[in-house]
Amino acid sequence: MTVGQWIGVAGAVAGVVLGLSGGVIGTLNSLRHAKGPREKQFLIWASIVCWLSIAIFIPLLVFLPTPARMLLWIPYAVLLTQGISYWNRTQQKIRDEEMQAGA
Repeated sequence: MTVGQWIGVAGAVAGVVLGLSGGVIGTLNSLRHAKGPREKQFLIWASIVCWLSIAIFIPLLVFLPTPARMLLWIPYAVLLTQGISYWNRTQQKIRDEEMQAGA
């Protein structure tokens, strides 16, 4: 392998490690800052859905041929933005309900 190829491999490995580390840290911080049991349960469910979705998306992105690979970004972007919006609203609703029940 040439030096350029080694740099490419090192960059790919570093990207995977940093991406996974960021995901794990983000997931753990979300769970740590949950205010109540229902919120924590919802965050666990949402985290599982996110991790599974990404675990499906990445191999599809790698192994699909180029035209399909580019089209894959459309549902990903739509589902990601809609999912984040839904999860944020649901988490806030659960948090409000738990605070009212505790007050």
